Amino acid sequence: MLQFTPPVVKELLGWKRGEMSAQDEKFAEKAIKSLVKKLKKSGGLDDLKKAVTKQSVDTKCVKIPRSLDGRLQVSHKKSLPHVLYCRLWRWPDLRNHHELRPVEKCEYAFQLKRDEVCVNPYHYTRVETPALPPILVPRQTDPIPELPPLDDWSIVPENATYEPSMQPSGNFTIPESPPPGYMSEDSEYNESASNMSSPGPSGNGTSVHSGAEDVHSVAYHEPPFWCSISYYELNMRIGEPFHATQSSLTVDGFTDPSNAERFCLGLLSNINRTQHVEITRRHVGKGVRLYYIAGEVFAECLSDSAIFVQSPNCNRRYGWHPATVVKIPPGCHLKIFNNQEFAALLSQSVNQGFEAVYQLTRMCTIRMSFVKGWGAEYRRQHVTSTPCWIEMHLNGPLQWLDKVLQQMGAPHIPCSSMS
Repeated sequence: MLQFTPPVVKELLGWKRGEMSAQDEKFAEKAIKSLVKKLKKSGGLDDLKKAVTKQSVDTKCVKIPRSLDGRLQVSHKKSLPHVLYCRLWRWPDLRNHHELRPVEKCEYAFQLKRDEVCVNPYHYTRVETPALPPILVPRQTDPIPELPPLDDWSIVPENATYEPSMQPSGNFTIPESPPPGYMSEDSEYNESASNMSSPGPSGNGTSVHSGAEDVHSVAYHEPPFWCSISYYELNMRIGEPFHATQSSLTVDGFTDPSNAERFCLGLLSNINRTQHVEITRRHVGKGVRLYYIAGEVFAECLSDSAIFVQSPNCNRRYGWHPATVVKIPPGCHLKIFNNQEFAALLSQSVNQGFEAVYQLTRMCTIRMSFVKGWGAEYRRQHVTSTPCWIEMHLNGPLQWLDKVLQQMGAPHIPCSSMS
């Protein structure tokens, strides 16, 4: 028996964005039917039609009741309602709600957590990832240096605690004007940049003649896995590294099987696990949520216990020693990496020589412990003394750094915190 599709549903379906498979088309039709049914009761159907057809922010909020968990179920699939309809009528490649920001005039934006939520797709804007200009690497003329030692992570780090009122230090800002060798879309280098050929498949860059010397342009490329996470108990790595493909993921202590959005530590076994480690693991709970949005990495503490983060990029922003360990209390979140800040540092370091660039390898690694902290104010003074901790390698910055080092004449070795 054929199901009847109301004319208004057909009309709204006709405004969908992007090509769809037959299965996706059927799901989209069910999603629109569900929305139309809700809006007929509230009298908001005309507002939806105007929003979709006018494609303007100057339309009214399209409100539906907010469920207990904030999600909307359509055909046994649960989604956040504003993401579902923004994906349908504006951005088919939208990944999750972290990529959306409400417009100022929206009175029922999802983030406001009111009893009703606005699903007008034109009351949200998409967070765009800023483009990172390529790094210009001067031709290497000096002999290739020996690999220098990195900053010693074995020193006892200082400690700090996240406070909502914390402001970045004034001594670290992204330069308003590009430093030498830093290409910007609105800089005076624009004309010469337009004459450059694109980086080849290797991503190592192309040669550019600039004045009396040749330079190589090394572009940033987003890797398939934005980060890789290894789990440790004391000084022993447990299990295989987790490779993150989703822009939002949690690392928790539960025993569910891990998936693309969750790295569950509870199932990982260790025949040498001590009782103290076992007790600490029980308190990991919901753990930490990691976001990668618009070139920035955030850590949000979901656990009932604090998490402790060592991020040289974050520490530089606040004017702390690079090895400082920051305590993030439950319910708080902190920006722990920024691609643009790293790009500015990388560009500046290129002009200071090979060693300065190589030192930035540490900045691409973030260490984080659960429940128990380490540092000068704690009995455990090194991360390998904490019962449960993870190490994140930020693959995009690491690969970019590796390509720059290769152009500077570095040995062909992978860049990592273990180099």
